[in-house]
Amino acid sequence: MHFSIPETESRSGDSGGSAYVAYNIHVNGVLHCRVRYSQLLGLHEQLRKEYGANVLPAFPPKKLFSLTPAEVEQRREQLEKYMQAVRQDPLLGSSETFNSFLRRAQQETQQVPTEEVSLEVLLSNGQKVLINVLTSDQTEDVLEAVAAKLDLPDDLIGYFSLFLVREKEDGAFSFVRKLQEFELPYVSVTSLRSQEYKIVLRKSYWDSAYDDDVMENRVGLNLLYAQTVSDIERGWILVTKEQHRQLKSLQEKVSKKEFLRLAQTLRHYGYLRFDACVADFPEKDCPVVVSAGNSELSLQLRLPGQQLREGSFRVTRMRCWRVTSSVPLPSGSTSSPGRGRGEVRLELAFEYLMSKDRLQWVTITSPQAIMMSICLQSMVDELMVKKSGGSIRKMLRRRVGGTLRRSDSQQAVKSPPLLESPDATQESMVKLSSKLSAVSLRGIGSPSTDASASDVHGNFAFEGIGDEDL
Repeated sequence: MHFSIPETESRSGDSGGSAYVAYNIHVNGVLHCRVRYSQLLGLHEQLRKEYGANVLPAFPPKKLFSLTPAEVEQRREQLEKYMQAVRQDPLLGSSETFNSFLRRAQQETQQVPTEEVSLEVLLSNGQKVLINVLTSDQTEDVLEAVAAKLDLPDDLIGYFSLFLVREKEDGAFSFVRKLQEFELPYVSVTSLRSQEYKIVLRKSYWDSAYDDDVMENRVGLNLLYAQTVSDIERGWILVTKEQHRQLKSLQEKVSKKEFLRLAQTLRHYGYLRFDACVADFPEKDCPVVVSAGNSELSLQLRLPGQQLREGSFRVTRMRCWRVTSSVPLPSGSTSSPGRGRGEVRLELAFEYLMSKDRLQWVTITSPQAIMMSICLQSMVDELMVKKSGGSIRKMLRRRVGGTLRRSDSQQAVKSPPLLESPDATQESMVKLSSKLSAVSLRGIGSPSTDASASDVHGNFAFEGIGDEDL
């Protein structure tokens, strides 16, 4: 999750008090909350009491006198690095102190009173699930409420997550981010003030072996089935005409488990697909479609004079990755902070092991670069859990004094309509060799950026690569 403080605001104090500087905290480029220095200092002091000064990153010191514009900008940069460092720390970033601070600040900034409201959550097939929640309910609360409405068992809730998406004109979903524990879903979606933003329930794991756990339950089976049918209809899962015929036959027989077993063998099953974007693979400014799943990033591309091709980048061969953002200035303008800025440009860059002794940077330019980074991290986390012999099966945490509000009436997951005939114009995909030797990759250096070392995501799964993986 990408935290930034791209700007400050001068605001008047309450009841005509003296003006103060407010810091706008953005999450994935969207305003999350607006806070004062004193509030962030209070957060720092509380974290220090709980975890000790040695664990915390440096916090910008107090000043006796009013800050100059240059000092305001310097403090903004220091606070941004502080928030990023705290969020990236496994202990601090997951602490209730840090997350509850951000939830309160989000609610206060958006001026949303605590009250009971109806919230619409969509399933992957577009089915609507209407739940009653409080505006102050965090992501875990809302996920619990959806599971209760669908009658999904508690021990399967951890296999699903809530995602913020933008519904496009054709009804397809463009994934913005996975909703986190530091935000209030109702506030997050309504503060965007657009009907095209929705909350969607989707499975949160990548390894299809975990499907067995979910398919043991009727509701879990129906959710997986509805998601898979939807992914096939959208073209996210690659299906031949013969495979499509077999799938439709299983659908007609209502053989959901057999349908899913066949779907598991298909290319891009369980993948998350992103909007069309640009990469420097295999050449500069190459139009690509990126999909994430099965411990890899897949890039579908069209080379000049050739048919549609696909290149796969395995997560276990990425040494590290990072997301960088830049704001291009209009030509002829000066670099005055906060003035004359254009649209934010996001890039995901990863260093990839092309061969045994050759690492190379690959860059993808996309508004969804942060979401891609989140997918990479979750795939690595899942690989490390599996490597250690652990399991993602878990009971949802119960907070002390918390209550689970179960709906009086459960809602069934509707069976999706039969698959339509495949598009006859859809081209077949040619898989590039596993070593990417079918395409010559131009050599590039490290992406030019002022990002500090803390902005780079090191890949623990990379350490386990042996010659047999190359």
